[in-house]
Amino acid sequence: MTEQRYLKPGRIEVRLLHNTVGWLTRHGISIAGSRELAVRGRKSGEWRHNPVNPVTVGSNRFLVAPRGQTQWVRNLRAAGEGELRVGNRIERFTAEEVPDNEKPPLLRAYLGRWQWEVGAFFKGVNRDSSDEELLRIASDHPVFRITEQA
Repeated sequence: MTEQRYLKPGRIEVRLLHNTVGWLTRHGISIAGSRELAVRGRKSGEWRHNPVNPVTVGSNRFLVAPRGQTQWVRNLRAAGEGELRVGNRIERFTAEEVPDNEKPPLLRAYLGRWQWEVGAFFKGVNRDSSDEELLRIASDHPVFRITEQA
């Protein structure tokens, strides 16, 4: 089995960036379209919260994990559903993981929208990279198609 990529954020990043963005989002202020992901922990069953940057491609919405196989990725795989939150607005969704061969246009769209924030996690690949380059890094970045629940 190959090692799965995960770039763990540092303490300062968590305290300054994640906690600040999370606090703002919980209070109804979305930074450039960011959301707070709420998903049940796969072991504890407790709600876990992380800031995320959804991207829309065509008529579908996606969550991309720029840091790789994070805890929220593992929890979302196990739960198959979650919530995107901004203030009191809660959007419940189901999630389906996208296979690597379908990721290049999704990663390109994600980088086109969010590269200013997450580009450092993509090994020099950007929105102008070829499909082959995007496919090369696809397994390092889980992607989920999210569908709003009625």
